[in-house]
Parts: sequence; C-alpha cells; structure tokens
Amino acid sequence: MFGLTDEQESLRREVRSFAAKEVLPGREERDETSEFPHGIVKKLGEMGLMGVIFPEELGGSGLGYVEYVLAIEELSRVDGSVGIIVASHNSLCTNHLMLAGNEEQKKRWVTKLATGEWLGAWGLTEPGSGSDAGGMRTTAVRRGDEWVLNGGKTFITNGTYANCALVLAVTDKEKKTHGGISAFLVERGTKGFRAGKKENKLGLRASDTAELIFEDCVVPAENLVGVEGAGFKDAMRVLDGGRISIAALSLGIARGALDAAMKYATERRQFGKAISEFQAIQFKLATMATELDAAWLLTMRAARMKDAGENVTLESSMAKLYASEVACRICDEGVQIHGGYGFIKDYPAEKFYRDVKLCTIGEGTSEIQRMVIARELLKRL
Repeated sequence: MFGLTDEQESLRREVRSFAAKEVLPGREERDETSEFPHGIVKKLGEMGLMGVIFPEELGGSGLGYVEYVLAIEELSRVDGSVGIIVASHNSLCTNHLMLAGNEEQKKRWVTKLATGEWLGAWGLTEPGSGSDAGGMRTTAVRRGDEWVLNGGKTFITNGTYANCALVLAVTDKEKKTHGGISAFLVERGTKGFRAGKKENKLGLRASDTAELIFEDCVVPAENLVGVEGAGFKDAMRVLDGGRISIAALSLGIARGALDAAMKYATERRQFGKAISEFQAIQFKLATMATELDAAWLLTMRAARMKDAGENVTLESSMAKLYASEVACRICDEGVQIHGGYGFIKDYPAEKFYRDVKLCTIGEGTSEIQRMVIARELLKRL
C-alpha cells in the first residue's frame, strides 16, 4: 500500500503485534479508572517508539515520519490513549528541542527523551489562550543568569508524569506573537513548578491531561530553547509535524472503529441473516473504508514530504483536518451499526466514539486548520 518498504511493513507488523499483546489487555479498565499506562510506556521506550523520528546518536530510532505514522496508527487502532502519549512526547516536546535547541541541549535532554528514560510535555495552551496564542499570559522575566516564570498551562498531555516540560512564555508583552514569546525547558522538581489539576475527560482517559503551574519558577538562562522571542515561530514549525501525528491518531482510532463494525456486522443476525448482508450496512462500510483510505493517503503524502525536508504547513493541515473529521464520521457510523450495543461499554464502539473527538480539537481545531489551509493557498496566487 502506497509503496511501503519491507522494513516499513515489518515495523507495522511489529507494532500491531505489540498493541495486541500489551495494549489491548486492560484497555477498558484503564479507560474506566483513567490509569496512566506506565508499564506500556516503558516498553515502548525499549522498542524505540518514544524516539521514532530522532537520530540514533541521540538515542532515537533514526526513522522518518512515514514510520512514525504507521506506529501511531497501529497503537491507536487498539487504544488512542497510548497513541496520543507517544505522539505528544515525540512531536511536541522532543521535536521542539530538536528543531530549536542547541547541541548541548540536545545531548542533555533529547538523549533522555528519545530513549524513553524521560517523558516529555509541551506547554502552549492556557485557560484563556487556546487558538489565540496572542492571549498568552504566562510570563518569563530575565533576572541576571536566570529566567523567572509565572503563570499556568492547561490541557497538557503527559502533564502530571512528565520529567520535563517545554513551555512557551511571554518575554516581551508588546510584541507577543511577533517576537515576544520564548520557549523554556523546565525539569520536574524545579522549585515553583508543579502539575495542577488532572482533567477528568470524555475520552482518551488513560492519557494524562493536566495543568502546569509556575509560581516564581526559576530556570537557568541556558534553559532558553532557541532564540529569545522566536518561541511562537518555532512552535508553529513544531505543529506542522504535530498535525501529522494527530492525523495518524485519527487514522488509528477510525481503523479500530471500522474493524469493530466489520466484525459485529458479520456476527450480528437479524431477520435470519448477518446484518452485513443488508445493503444499508454494506453502503456504510463501503463509505467508511473509502474515506479512511483517502485520509491515509493525505497523511502519507504529508509524512513523505516531511521526510524529504519540504514545507508541509498546507499538507499537514489538510491531513489533520480531513483525517480527524473522517474519523469522527467513521466512529459515529460504527456506533450506528452496533445499534443499542454501540451505546454500552461491553463493545469497543463507544470508546472509539468518545476518543476520536479530541482529534478535531487538539493541535489546532478544524476551524483553525481551514484558516491555515486557506492562507497557504492564497499565498501561492
């Protein structure tokens, strides 16, 4: 499919096997209790999946975005909570360090993150600053050889358990997104830094989502990641890759929902035959599968372009927008095919339905993606 190499197909099979053996057992219990899968994350680190897209010399697997998409998709096909943990760790925190950090910072932090020794979080969103990053209120003030951070972040994946967080803060209130936002790496245990409320969520419940709180949090000057004032610009580059990972998350959840619907449709009997024999159900399955393949192709295009070093702002936004909205439709139809059984927790359809909604919201809402796509198209006139 799409010209995958033997090595890529092998990786896909390996991750699929891991997900079946290690992620599927206990999935419903973790979802019910919001239990973070520490053991699974440790094993993912040992497999190299916590550093898929990073160089081997820094502890990563030295693979590309195509392999990364395959891994996230296969994990999310079983449990999106695991998929988003890996996606956020790779695409946001660690990738920001790789894109903007200096060599010393990469050796100091990426080596720990890429091997899975450390878990990372990335802090952009705030209670009053989501799509509008210009409303950011967390500040960082220079004081000699230190920076003092004050403020808070919200909806931060891995927030409670992360060993470090890469955080965006205002360093020039007049400039804001036009050169007044900078990035800082804050290690867990730093005085004045703590995780706050852990959110009780609709879906992806085994993935940790929490507040980050900074109260006169002092970090050394060398913890500034990138050039002072370039944090917002760097964050937008980070999101180009991050949106590919959310597209992959969408693909996986949708594929899991389609698998479940196909299985149920062939087993459920009504009026003397399997419901898969009814044209109404067949048309649903046909549309679900066709849209999913179209989303997969869009996502793979963005991944291949990213691996080739091309600008993917347009393509990653298209992939994220289409894959996430298609995934929502597929999960909705999955519940419909299950009928009443799709509404209860004995079947996975309802979990896929709850999990998938985040994909149209996280790392830029569908509305933001449409703005980005239109802007990129008009630039090319």
